[in-house]
Amino acid sequence: MKSFIRNLNMKAQLNYPLLWRKTRMGVRMRLLVWYFFLTACTVMVSLQVTRQIYCDSLKAKADASIIKEIERFKLMSGKYTYTTPQLLDKFLANYAPIRNEYVVTLLNDQVYLTKPELPRDIKEKLPQLIHSWRQEGEFERGKVYVAPSRIRYAGQSVTANDKKGTVIAINDSSADYQAGTSAIVLVMQVTIVVLVIFFIVAWVTTGKVLYPLRLVTETAHSISESDMTLRIPVQGSDEIAELTTTLNEMLDRLQFAFDSQQKFLNDVSHELRTPITIIQGHLEMLEFCPEKQPETMALVMDELDRMNRLVNDLLLLAKTERPDFLKLKPEELDWLTEEIFLKARSFANRNWKLESKGLSPITVDRQRLTQAVMNLVQNAVRHTTLHDTITLGSSVKGDFAYIWVSDTGEGIAPENQKRIFDRFARATKHDQNFEGHGLGLSIVNAIAVAHGGKVELSSSVGYGSTFTIVIPLVASNDATLEQDANRRRPFVKTGLFTL
Repeated sequence: MKSFIRNLNMKAQLNYPLLWRKTRMGVRMRLLVWYFFLTACTVMVSLQVTRQIYCDSLKAKADASIIKEIERFKLMSGKYTYTTPQLLDKFLANYAPIRNEYVVTLLNDQVYLTKPELPRDIKEKLPQLIHSWRQEGEFERGKVYVAPSRIRYAGQSVTANDKKGTVIAINDSSADYQAGTSAIVLVMQVTIVVLVIFFIVAWVTTGKVLYPLRLVTETAHSISESDMTLRIPVQGSDEIAELTTTLNEMLDRLQFAFDSQQKFLNDVSHELRTPITIIQGHLEMLEFCPEKQPETMALVMDELDRMNRLVNDLLLLAKTERPDFLKLKPEELDWLTEEIFLKARSFANRNWKLESKGLSPITVDRQRLTQAVMNLVQNAVRHTTLHDTITLGSSVKGDFAYIWVSDTGEGIAPENQKRIFDRFARATKHDQNFEGHGLGLSIVNAIAVAHGGKVELSSSVGYGSTFTIVIPLVASNDATLEQDANRRRPFVKTGLFTL
């Protein structure tokens, strides 16, 4: 035992990290982490694409503007006959500056005039730019050149009177790029804050959504062999509610099976204890009274027969709760009633009467239904005398068939009628004079319930009792079936009237 407990402790220690990881990264955390990760990736990709579109837009706008000015200068140089300085002055006079755009004019590769005044960073880079322009030679028409620090430019040169004039349109989008980048950084910061707030809200919301799952776990842990009554409350109508309903239905089936098993075991232990005690006592006395061996063996065999009947009855009651207990087939109610009546008359010498026969096909298990009615007949015989009357009959009302056994015996007291169908229940003192265990009416009720019906009781002390089995009909055509039944029914003469 100690080694077994030690092995359990070792297994628990080995499984503890795994359980801790499962607890730490449960469904709730995994869902939110993955959702947060996918949302963050989506936002980052969206911001990157937005920034790229913004940069491309700035480039396209800058290129279009500087190309427009260069084309305007070329058009002016071909239209007017000015000297090179006059042409440059005329161009600058007609130039309307726009944001982040500058025009630099060169006369014989030397800075002539600029408009507007160049900012400090471009002034510092201007000698380097002029040097690169000289190395490149002539500017290509319609081409935009790129310099470091987001500077884009295009140029056009003309020569008049041995003087070379050059116009260079410069666009510096550094400020716009910086503003766009700052805006995207701000958006990113706000997005992170919003995602954190969303994560907190989602954590609380997900906890409420997954609360039924935690209830499932807690309920499963709290269910034991002796208590299976706990159920999970159903909230809403979503998939989790459907899962909760399914689990509750499963628990109902498990509890029903558990209760049936416990009831069967309790019944067996209760009823078998007496015959076993009797057998044991007589076998122990047999050692001291060997001359009573024949009587003892007869008594033991009788008790064993009673135990066998008891076990068979209990097994039958247990089988009634199984879905394959019945073997349903279409039967004619009038023929079935006649057959049961003929069998019942052989039970005892009573005044037997067949009151009526229902005219309708029914779908039943013929053997089980006959067994139920015969149990009612046997019960009527036990509670009647030689001169009493026992009446059988059947009828159809609406969608139900009624089969009854009525007697003029002693009747059942009202306080006993509520428990008459319980197992091992005995309603009258006369029951003690007959062999049996009080399971007959329980079997009748179980067979009726298995057919989807019930058993009704009407009884008055001193006037007798009437037990009625009520079972539903399956598809029937009253007119046709009644005609067929009249054609096939045999004539039976009974104590009440001729059928």
